[in-house]
Amino acid sequence: MFEKLFLLVKNNAGTAVMNNPVIPEKYREAVINEASSSIIEVLKGHTEGGKLKDFVKYFQFTGVYNNPLISSAVKKFANKLNNFYGIDSANAMAVSKALIPPVMQELIKESKSEHNKEFALHTMLSKLSGNLTDVSGLLSQIAIA
Repeated sequence: MFEKLFLLVKNNAGTAVMNNPVIPEKYREAVINEASSSIIEVLKGHTEGGKLKDFVKYFQFTGVYNNPLISSAVKKFANKLNNFYGIDSANAMAVSKALIPPVMQELIKESKSEHNKEFALHTMLSKLSGNLTDVSGLLSQIAIA
C-alpha cells in the first residue's frame, strides 16, 4: 500500500513539485516521499488517536474537501517543506495545498475501486495498524453506527 501511495503522489506531483522552481531538482524525489509519509502519518495518527469513525466517514463520502484529515496532511507536509528543505512558509503551504488534496481525493476514489484492493478501507486500516488486527468486524460496526 505504501509504495502505491508513493506512486499516487508521484503521479499528482507534476506542477506542485516536479515543475516547481521553488523546489530544487535534487530534492524533488525526497519531497514526494515527504508528501507520502505526511499522508501516512496523518492517517495512522487518526486511526490510533481514537478517531476511527471520522476516518471511515472520510472514505465513505466523496467530495469532503474541508476535512481534518486533509488539513492535517497539508499542514504536516508544509511544515516538512519549510523545516527540512528551507522553503518559505507561503510557498510550502502553496505546494502542499496543490498536492495533498488531489492525492487524498484520489485515495478516496481508489479505496472504492473494485480493481484496486490495495487501497480498500479494511486493507488500509490493517496496514496502518501494522497488520496487528483484523478490522473488518470493526468496520462493519462503524458503518452501521
